[in-house]
Amino acid sequence: MKRLCCLLFLLTTALHAELTTEQQQVPLEVLPTDAAAAKIVLLAGAPSNKPGQHEYFAGCALLGEWLAAVPGVAPVMVADGWPKNEALLNGARAVVFYMDGGAKLPFLAPERLAKIKALAASGAGFVILHQAIDCPAELASDFKNWFGAVFQPDIGCRGHWDVKFDSVAAHVVTTGMQPFELLKDGWLYNLHFAEKGVTPLLSSLMPDSSRKTEDAKAHAGRAEVVAWAYERPEGGRSFGFTGGDLHASWAVPQQRRMLMNALLWTAKLPVPDGGADISAPADLAKNLDRKIFAPKKAKTAASASPQAK
Repeated sequence: MKRLCCLLFLLTTALHAELTTEQQQVPLEVLPTDAAAAKIVLLAGAPSNKPGQHEYFAGCALLGEWLAAVPGVAPVMVADGWPKNEALLNGARAVVFYMDGGAKLPFLAPERLAKIKALAASGAGFVILHQAIDCPAELASDFKNWFGAVFQPDIGCRGHWDVKFDSVAAHVVTTGMQPFELLKDGWLYNLHFAEKGVTPLLSSLMPDSSRKTEDAKAHAGRAEVVAWAYERPEGGRSFGFTGGDLHASWAVPQQRRMLMNALLWTAKLPVPDGGADISAPADLAKNLDRKIFAPKKAKTAASASPQAK
């Protein structure tokens, strides 16, 4: 029985990880033909959550399309959170982490953590999005060093609601941006940040009813930082954004501009004077994951109501 359960688990995992016919048209782990091009690696996590949420593959595919239109930039798309050919990370000007976090992070193996440490030491830029900023407690210090911030479940909070950004901090990453709002997106907040080098970019009030941890309750009424730029001590650059739960938010021009500006900035490439001007995606349903869920068992009459005594 135990062996059968393991086989069923592996089968389910394989079904979840299988690319759709449409996704198979996206080139994966293809090295740039121009050695002089700025290589930006997009690590898209495995399928997760409900349709339209955590669409890591589709989101990274959009970023890849936009980057491919920038002269001198070579995006490299990776599925399932980590490359089969790890050598393609060598020489990356920037790396995007868009994936589930916590114990589900696909780079927790010691040799993969060592690779990220080496990338940081080389000055590679890092862009970390949504759940990927959630890490096991033992990596909190590393996350602060690499990404400028960390989310920990016993300290931070998360949830879905409308967020309005009444102002945007002045920074290269926010070039050309205006105040905006994102509707029903998912957020992680009450992060802990590196002591030096962090510039908050987007902050907003969060519902105090969502402050479930003691640390968060101590800061009721505080505007929470959900996007930031970080200049690392060794010279690399990082950017973080805890939104990105809803795939529909890519239709918002300010989000597209911020992410493209951030990609260029972290890769130490010039950001256009008016900020990156990215057209709305023609089809937001393109490259969505196939998400398979076991049907819920219907409650029986006996379990739905207390038995008569």
